[in-house]
Amino acid sequence: MKSHYQVLIVGGGTAGIMTAAQLLAKKKKLDIAIIEPSETHYYQPAWTLVGAGAYDFKKTAKPMADVMPSGVDWVKDKATGFNPEQNSVSAETSRDITYDYLVVAPGLVMEPSLIKGLPEALEKGVACSNYINPEYTWEVIRNFKKGNALFTQPTTPIKCGGAPQKIAYLAADHFRKQGLKNSTNVIFATPGSVIFGVKEIRDTLTKVIDRYGIHFKPFYSPKEIDVENRILHFNHTAPEENRCIINEDNELGEQMVGDVDISVPFDMLHLAPPQAAPKFVRDSVLVNDAGWLDVDHHSMQHNKYPNIFGMGDVAALPTAKTGAAVRKQVPVVVDNIQKLMSLATADNTSYNGYSSCPLVTGYGKMTLAEFDYKNNFIPDPKLKRMLVFNSDKEHWRLWMLKKYGLPHLYWNKMLKGKNV
Repeated sequence: MKSHYQVLIVGGGTAGIMTAAQLLAKKKKLDIAIIEPSETHYYQPAWTLVGAGAYDFKKTAKPMADVMPSGVDWVKDKATGFNPEQNSVSAETSRDITYDYLVVAPGLVMEPSLIKGLPEALEKGVACSNYINPEYTWEVIRNFKKGNALFTQPTTPIKCGGAPQKIAYLAADHFRKQGLKNSTNVIFATPGSVIFGVKEIRDTLTKVIDRYGIHFKPFYSPKEIDVENRILHFNHTAPEENRCIINEDNELGEQMVGDVDISVPFDMLHLAPPQAAPKFVRDSVLVNDAGWLDVDHHSMQHNKYPNIFGMGDVAALPTAKTGAAVRKQVPVVVDNIQKLMSLATADNTSYNGYSSCPLVTGYGKMTLAEFDYKNNFIPDPKLKRMLVFNSDKEHWRLWMLKKYGLPHLYWNKMLKGKNV
């Protein structure tokens, strides 16, 4: 194994593989290595559908060897630290590797312990999560017959911020199809103030919530799970004038203690765990105060070390952490690295925060949120021409795009470095 590379990439996920593939498409003889310990590469966007029984989990996985770009050295090891002053990365079993340019894209990690009781709830099967085991989520939904089906998410940033509500819509649709609508209460509780930040999408989702009779609870931040009694305790984070009053004997069995503690009993619980940058990133000098990779929001160049770039879920970018965001970030990073290699300035600052969230709203229905840093709705013109309608409305064609089109584009275009 070599000890030095022109470009060293930490992480063999979407961002790392795409970056390597696009760099090699521009210049075949580049000396590139990817540090990645996993033997399997997952297409995680399909896990929402797996959790609803609408997609085969096996189809979301491929051997890492099959997606590693030809011409890249794969270092099958776990990165453990950075020494940017020496232009080196340390690994668990390999010797330190030095670089001319570094791309940090290891994704994020689940941190269930940030909510008291969540590790035990997951271990005992009291809670399910598409983020951890989507096949178990489908088992829980399939076997659910009555009571409170509670869906919620943490206060930390999470990958695909819309995922916790997508599975709530699919579950509500499943319950309706099974004749269980009157015996079930579907609850979606979020620390956020609104169902979605983009107005056009929010208007559509409000109608979806009304259609299913979902109990929408904004300003609910989960803090503790009473595993034994199946109760989730929330902090109510709304400004005092917006706080709800919990009445006795309400249909959900909610109780309020003091001004901010709300307890909700559940018969089914789906939760997106708290998430964070991997520990070796958090413990490094490369992060901001919140523990995310400190990069420029428009060029993805590190704010202190100009030969380091970061993107994807680990980056401190104020937009949704999605594969669609990565698709727009990678060409900017590739262009900037090429400019540095030719002794020019990394002056491509064209990334505008684009991200998209395919919001599945039922079996055979979807709306597609596409937005920038300012939460402007910015639908892709090519997609609009193909669909002949605005993607902020529910449509079966968008469902087909989610189930068939996007996985095909991912495996056959994005990971191979082709522009899509």
